Amino acid sequence: MARRRIEFVIAENPPKRLDKAVSRDVPEEATLSRTRLARLIEAGQVQVDGVVVTDPKAKVAADAVIEITVEEAEDSHIGPEDIPLEVIYEDDDLIVINKPAGMVVHPAPGTPSGTLVNALLHHCGDNLSGVGGVKRPGIVHRIDKETSGLLVVAKSDAAHQGLAAQFEKHTVERYYRAICYGVPDANDPRLRGVKGTSFEPGNILKLTTQLARHKTDRQRQAVLFQGGRHAITRARIVDAFGTPPVVALIECWLETGRTHQIRVHMAHAGHGLVGDPVYGGKRKLAAKSLPEDTAAAIQTFPRQALHAAVLGFIHPVTGDAMRFEAPLPEDMAHLLQKLGTATAHNVAS
Repeated sequence: MARRRIEFVIAENPPKRLDKAVSRDVPEEATLSRTRLARLIEAGQVQVDGVVVTDPKAKVAADAVIEITVEEAEDSHIGPEDIPLEVIYEDDDLIVINKPAGMVVHPAPGTPSGTLVNALLHHCGDNLSGVGGVKRPGIVHRIDKETSGLLVVAKSDAAHQGLAAQFEKHTVERYYRAICYGVPDANDPRLRGVKGTSFEPGNILKLTTQLARHKTDRQRQAVLFQGGRHAITRARIVDAFGTPPVVALIECWLETGRTHQIRVHMAHAGHGLVGDPVYGGKRKLAAKSLPEDTAAAIQTFPRQALHAAVLGFIHPVTGDAMRFEAPLPEDMAHLLQKLGTATAHNVAS
C-alpha cells in the first residue's frame, strides 16, 4: 500500500497534549484533521524525535521533530450503487445534492443500501481523494429520510475539515420551508405561554430549549430544559391557509443543528408539521375551514412537509462564498397550490 511521509517541527509554546500540538502545527497541505491525527498516533504512525509515540495525551516540547506516516486512502467497504442524483454543484472538493424525500443519507443496519452515500460512491468514482483515510464521501450534516432538500458533502479531507468546522461554529446558512398545523403568530396568547418560546421583531418565532433522545422511545427526540444539547430554531410565517387559517407555510432557520430539531421544536410549540408521523400526526381541522378534498390532502400527506431550501457556506478550499437554493418538491408544491386555491375560493365565498 502506498504511503506518504509528513515531517515538521513543533513551534514554540505548544499545547501540552501531543495530539493538540500536532494538530496545531501540521502543514495545512497535509489535510489531516485532529481526529485523523489522533487515530494515526494510536496506530503508531507518529514519531517524535525518531521515537514512536502512541499516546495522544503524551507531552511534547517545542522544536520536537514530528514524522507522520500516512497510508493512501483505501476503498470504502460500502458498495457503490447506480442511483440517480440531482447534482446542484460539484468540484474536486465537494458536491451539493438536492436529496429527494425517501432517501436515507448514510447506510445503517436497517438500510444497508440505497442510500445517498451508495449513490455518491458510484457518481464520484475515483474522484474521491479520501476522507479519514478511506475513499468515501464526507458527510458533515444530514437531513431526515423523509425530508427533501440540499446537502453538501465533502470529496476530500481538506473540504471535510473545513465544512465540519463551519457546521460546528454554526456559520452555515440553512433555511427550510415547512407546512405546519395552525399559525405560529405572536398574537396567539397560547403560544406566548409555551416554555422556551419567544418572539423577535418581524413576528419571528424563536424556540430555545435543550434536546435529547426520548427516554422510552429511542426514535424520538424530546424537549428538555436541563441536560441534553442546546437548540435554537427560528420560524416566520410565509402564508396562512383556510378560513379561519388552519395551516401555514413557514420558513425556518437553524442556529444549531440537532436531530429532528425543526420537527420536535414546532411540535413543542403546538404547530407540528403536516404529515409528520412522529411529532405532527394528524390533527382535526376546524369544520369548513377548508373544502373536504383539501382537508383530506393535508390529512393524507405521506411525509413530514419539510424541505431544506437554502444552503450557504464558505468554500473550504477556495474561500468563495457559496449559496444554493432548491425549489419545493412536487408533492409540497402541489399541496400548497391546492391550499392556495381553496383559500381564495373560501375568501371569495
